[in-house]
Amino acid sequence: MLLFPVLLAAALAAEPHLPPLQTVPRVELERYLGTWYEIATIPQRFQKGCTGVTATYSLLPGGDIRVVNACRKDSLNGKPKSVTGKAWVTDKSTNAKLKVRFFWPFSGDYWIVELDSADYRYAVVGHPNRKYLWILCRRPQMEEPLYRDLLSRIAGHGYDLSLIRRTLQPEP
Repeated sequence: MLLFPVLLAAALAAEPHLPPLQTVPRVELERYLGTWYEIATIPQRFQKGCTGVTATYSLLPGGDIRVVNACRKDSLNGKPKSVTGKAWVTDKSTNAKLKVRFFWPFSGDYWIVELDSADYRYAVVGHPNRKYLWILCRRPQMEEPLYRDLLSRIAGHGYDLSLIRRTLQPEP
């Protein structure tokens, strides 16, 4: 029984040869709230078959954040699927480091590593171990030059770009 937490901690540990993952200097949570479209991700088992992925954030009484992740199964016309969780800020000096929980008692790091600080049009969310990553946009499609620029910045954070896959989203 004790082995599971040890194995889990080892799997979630940061890559030892990389410097610590850096977040953006500041996030205004009120501006971050709302719906984001997943443009690309490092695919995870819990998102298998998901297309048209969105994440919607809203403020809960007490300051925590309600998180609703939604998608369509296997195609943009597929069966809707969603899960609701809760997030909370762990670094109040920046608001860029959060924890997210969808199933008690498990929670994960949600670190905002890139953000359009002027208009909050895009964000990149990662994890200190660099095995999780989401490129988010306020619209279902992102301009190709911006996407390529973000990939360059993500590589600078120490992510393996070969693991990133585009997410199928509806055309405007």
